[in-house]
Amino acid sequence: MLKGRLGLETARIPHADRHGLIWLDRGELCVVDGCLNFQSGKNTPSLQILQLPHQAISMILLGPGSSVTHDALRLLARHGTLMAAVGVDGVRTYTAPPLMPDRSDVARRQAELWGSLRRRISVARHMYALRLGEVLPHRDLDTLRGIEGARVKMIYRLMAEKYDIQWNGRHYDRTNPNAADMPNQAINHAATAVQAAAAIAVQSLAAIPQLGFIHEDSGQAFVLDIADLFRDSITLHIAFSAAKKAGNSDETIDRLVRREAAVTFRKQGVIPSMIDKIKQVLRTEEKNGAGSDNDA
Repeated sequence: MLKGRLGLETARIPHADRHGLIWLDRGELCVVDGCLNFQSGKNTPSLQILQLPHQAISMILLGPGSSVTHDALRLLARHGTLMAAVGVDGVRTYTAPPLMPDRSDVARRQAELWGSLRRRISVARHMYALRLGEVLPHRDLDTLRGIEGARVKMIYRLMAEKYDIQWNGRHYDRTNPNAADMPNQAINHAATAVQAAAAIAVQSLAAIPQLGFIHEDSGQAFVLDIADLFRDSITLHIAFSAAKKAGNSDETIDRLVRREAAVTFRKQGVIPSMIDKIKQVLRTEEKNGAGSDNDA
């Protein structure tokens, strides 16, 4: 008697040959007759059943109003399909069960680059070059951070002018985040949304969140590194656009930012772009570290 779906219990399709991410919400992820199903409208006349080719999907994003059965988790783990619980429209990420990827090449490459101080600085300089549009000659992280900080202040002012928003500088009190003015609150919420997208990208490639090249202490240091690559083009656009709309809306700035982020993520393909950026900064196309000693 054949086991599992179509007798392919031990089949393993490499993630490189699979489809990418699939988004599901407001339903139950379960197993029916050995197949992975997503049922919405359960116990109602509008019941809809979607059968998922779980062996050909890299990652499932499970949104609000959803549940997952033990059998579904077992099936996903057996076939190496990742799953993450995410917020509305993917602007939050909550957890990714430890369903192991099929390869360790990205993680090993990241550890290799991170483990050498010279290579770590090289990757950091590469990331700054992607953000600032030029390769800085400096090799000290504190100096690079200082230069980046000055550039960011200028970008804040330019974005505020673009969206006709009054800007009094970046201010944030972690103990009382609501004390900040509307643009600063919008930036805080937008940063959280973009970090969620970056977390999904990092999880999908099985990179190591803790091994950052610019950020160091956070358990999500590499996630913050990737999110920062999109600060100027995505985060600030979302923030100032939402802050502009806040003047004519009764909705909270948090909700406005989430909605703006969801639209931006879809239109600009933010998560796929982040995945590409991770591969670029880690130079995953280089085999056995060939050429990795060249500075950015």
